[in-house]
Amino acid sequence: MDEPLTILVPARDEEAVIGTTVTRLRKGFPQAEVIVADDGSHDRTADVAEEAGAVVLRLPRRGKGQALSAGERAAPPGTLLLCDADLQGELDALLHGGGDLNVAVFAERVGGGFGLAKRVARELIELLGGLEVREPLSGQRVVSAAARNACFPVAAGFGCEVRMTIDAARSGLRVREVELALGHRATARNFTGFVHRARQLRDTIYACGPLGVNFRGVRLPLVGWKVGVTGGPAVAAVSALGLADDLWSGPERGFLAHLRTRRTTGVLKLVGIPAVGLLATRRVSGALLVGLAANALNQLDTRPGRALKAYLFAAVPLGAPVGVAVLLLPYDLREMAMLGDAGSNALGALLGLNSVKRFTGRGQWVAIGALAGLTVLGERKSIGAWIERAPVLSWIDRLGRV
Repeated sequence: MDEPLTILVPARDEEAVIGTTVTRLRKGFPQAEVIVADDGSHDRTADVAEEAGAVVLRLPRRGKGQALSAGERAAPPGTLLLCDADLQGELDALLHGGGDLNVAVFAERVGGGFGLAKRVARELIELLGGLEVREPLSGQRVVSAAARNACFPVAAGFGCEVRMTIDAARSGLRVREVELALGHRATARNFTGFVHRARQLRDTIYACGPLGVNFRGVRLPLVGWKVGVTGGPAVAAVSALGLADDLWSGPERGFLAHLRTRRTTGVLKLVGIPAVGLLATRRVSGALLVGLAANALNQLDTRPGRALKAYLFAAVPLGAPVGVAVLLLPYDLREMAMLGDAGSNALGALLGLNSVKRFTGRGQWVAIGALAGLTVLGERKSIGAWIERAPVLSWIDRLGRV
């Protein structure tokens, strides 16, 4: 390999095997640095890996994809060799697979379930990447510098490998599969094994949907569309406008920047969300409340859990539904999913619609004035920075966050 090589091993509670794996990798690739991304292990995985000679990143428990992305950011430029912590066998031949992304295929199947997760993963790769593969879930991969640029940060959780393959194929890179005599700890057909494969299937499906990159550089599934699905036709329309902004937005931030550029998804939201509010309430005040509340929640969605906490705080007195927000809050706080504009705009629309129902005419205009003031403040200063400087608000804001 002409490019420098770094070996990246994601691990969680692998104390029993990580030392052997790191030792084998260091012996097989003496010039390579071995980085173990410890995903919040409860045992001595990190200590054992360090004792075996690896550089260890001690991370909070978030998921395999998040650990890989953190490890990639810590790695020097060049080629990556990704390896599962429980791997048995040699990976030398994988470096010479001839592709930008070389994926190891196990010569013999070890353990496993009924193949549902793997079959769904294959079909999604073929559908979204136009590529037929034998082993869509293999964690043993060589990622060239070009593939690294195209694929990282990877998708969250166990969906990281599937989305990596899709991203490489979409970028026109060469994806090659190399059959190797490898082994690993088998997942049996028992309760624990089926739970693991159910998580694989869930993460794979999320990984192939809309994704966003959060403030920490972690690539997460955008799940805010669920608010639109459960909130009724008007909220669904606002959520769809937000999703368009999630998928196709440019670098513009703030009303003025969007208005200067004119043809942006932000301008589409600026016109479309109040229009939805007008149609739903038949009032100008309703249009303004829906539009301004949607923007307010969007302004707050800059840190995990912040927009959802603000929504729950306002939803109780307004009589707005709280079920979907309560369900999404733990995933948002733990950086396992993101609301995106689809979610934050939809939650704001719910608050706006319920404000029309709860407030008198004068009360509605008072709320409009307050929300307009918040919008102006957000255009001039960072609301997040103001929250972080206020002791009580800062404590509430950090509560429950990883």
